[in-house]
Amino acid sequence: MLVRRSPRASLVTASLVAVVLALGACDDSGTPAKSGAADGPSVIAPGRPGEAAETLSAGEAAKKRTEDDSPNSADFAYARMMIEHHTQALEMTRLAPRQAESSRVKALAARISASQGPEISSMKGWLDTHDGDAHATGHQHEEMPGMATEAQLKALRVARGKVFDRLFLKLMITHHDGAISMATDVKAQGNNIQIEEMADDVIAQQTSEISRMRAMS
Repeated sequence: MLVRRSPRASLVTASLVAVVLALGACDDSGTPAKSGAADGPSVIAPGRPGEAAETLSAGEAAKKRTEDDSPNSADFAYARMMIEHHTQALEMTRLAPRQAESSRVKALAARISASQGPEISSMKGWLDTHDGDAHATGHQHEEMPGMATEAQLKALRVARGKVFDRLFLKLMITHHDGAISMATDVKAQGNNIQIEEMADDVIAQQTSEISRMRAMS
């Protein structure tokens, strides 16, 4: 049997639903519940040169990033160090045409050179635009993960044929791993969107190249 509800009964039901929904949005103390995702874990945000770091919630960090993407010390350090990091990679790839035996190693070296040369120019341009010194150095090799030692470079310079191929792949895999580590760090600590985009490119491209090099090893 179909039972008709009166307009008044329907109104009462709707009111009760509204009350239940309102209570659901409050915690036990009666205050509106906060979203855990909005707060999230604390984030240490490095300050600009000369400024102290800040401790922010994930939400605050995201809001600050959206409002102001001015470079901080992590962004500047990344650009300067990655210029040196890429420069060493180019030094290694320049040896391949004369010393490698494998055509695949030669092609890989050419690919690395073709991508990292323009990336160096982009980072130097970024530093010039943001009043950073594109020629500043002073970073010790041990500060940059993946850098080959002078002894390793010397061994690569004198290697020929299959010996060169094996050493080149070994050193370049380590070199790429280091670059990915640096890029991952600046994505967490930096503030500039353009640097983040550069870091994303490094991670994507060098992860792919590592897979290729491991298959060739």
